[in-house]
Amino acid sequence: MSAIQGKPRGDVFTRERQLDFAAVNDKHALNAGSMKDLRIALRFVGLTFIFGIFTFCFVWPSGWSWHTGSHVPHYLQMILGVYATLGVFLLIASRNPLAHLSLIWFTVWSSVVHAGIMGAQALANPEHIAHLWGDVPALLAIAGILALLTSRAKVQVDSGV
Repeated sequence: MSAIQGKPRGDVFTRERQLDFAAVNDKHALNAGSMKDLRIALRFVGLTFIFGIFTFCFVWPSGWSWHTGSHVPHYLQMILGVYATLGVFLLIASRNPLAHLSLIWFTVWSSVVHAGIMGAQALANPEHIAHLWGDVPALLAIAGILALLTSRAKVQVDSGV
């Protein structure tokens, strides 16, 4: 018996081990939750890139399309094609996100760069100011959410949890 606690040492060690197992199980649950959140976010962003950008360009052209008119400009057709392709690959990445980290980080950083350029252009051209409330914050939100969820999932896997 331990003279200080008045309990057998074996009981103390057994109880500590049980607490350790509880902590490990909580970490596994957190890891599974973070990975699930990342998968959901990748699916949401993928579908948004495939269908959402095209839709927003017609629903709210001043906040999403840089040219308005009766036809879809060539540049817009190209950018919609690029984003739809990226969306398909993000849907594929959602199956196993950690195997597609470079694609996810490309999406994060290219969204930040794209939003930065569009934000500067919107500030320089008052007729495009609505982009500061449309596609610019949307791309920054996508970048922030994917970066946060990817970092959480990766850190937890790297720590062996």
